[in-house]
Amino acid sequence: MKMNRRDALHHIVGISGVAVGASLLPNSVIAMETGYIIQPGEKLRYVPLDPMTVAKLAYNTGNGCMYQVFHSVIYSLGQSNSVDAEKFRTIPTALAAYGWAGVMGQGTICGNLNALAMLVNILDDVNGQQSALVDAMYRFFERETLPYSHKEFIDGIGSTDDKTLEVGQSSIANSITCHSSISNWSKASGKSFSQKKERCYRLSASVVHKLVELLNAAHNGADIAQLTGLTITEETAQCQTCHSTSKPLAPASSVKTNMECTTCHTGHFF
Repeated sequence: MKMNRRDALHHIVGISGVAVGASLLPNSVIAMETGYIIQPGEKLRYVPLDPMTVAKLAYNTGNGCMYQVFHSVIYSLGQSNSVDAEKFRTIPTALAAYGWAGVMGQGTICGNLNALAMLVNILDDVNGQQSALVDAMYRFFERETLPYSHKEFIDGIGSTDDKTLEVGQSSIANSITCHSSISNWSKASGKSFSQKKERCYRLSASVVHKLVELLNAAHNGADIAQLTGLTITEETAQCQTCHSTSKPLAPASSVKTNMECTTCHTGHFF
């Protein structure tokens, strides 16, 4: 018996639905069935989510920090009452799996931050605060003692006190890079990179929890910049008085960044 593509897909849906539930089908199958593909510049409507529920999903997802963050929020929106829920379900979240350990082990931008920027960029109903949300989350990652270590959070994501011993000490990254984040944690905890699994699982859960809190606030009309107060430090602002995008005649001064400068550069004032 011959089947066309649509019949074949319905056959797959039927088998998968019996086995695990149709809602768990890979997004690639859903995208093939609906024919919908998100386009550059398109925004999908956000609805408030429960921070702890999404954080728990991130913690239990695995496959690297970037995937944990991106998949947990996209999946949750796909199961939500958003008018774009079906569209969220077509997004192939597996593409985010490349971001582990700072982009396939390169130690560059932390996958948690890579993921949240990719996510925030496609969200609507956050009152045009995409840049403010990314800025606040990046400053949060630089300055907060992470991962969260309080008992309510550990219980909420479904971890245990025994696993807390694997984490050791939480730490401050003072940077948006995986390199600095892991190095400072290793120094604080006395553990090596190879022992980071539980720490990084909890880090992704912590980032997702904060992200959903801020997304909910933005959706409800809060001014994220004023709400968090998380902007560049006074030291970085001082650097930007000379080093900025408006210095075309001085190549050494023409830069674009909001990340902490003194993590890697010593100050110099004339």
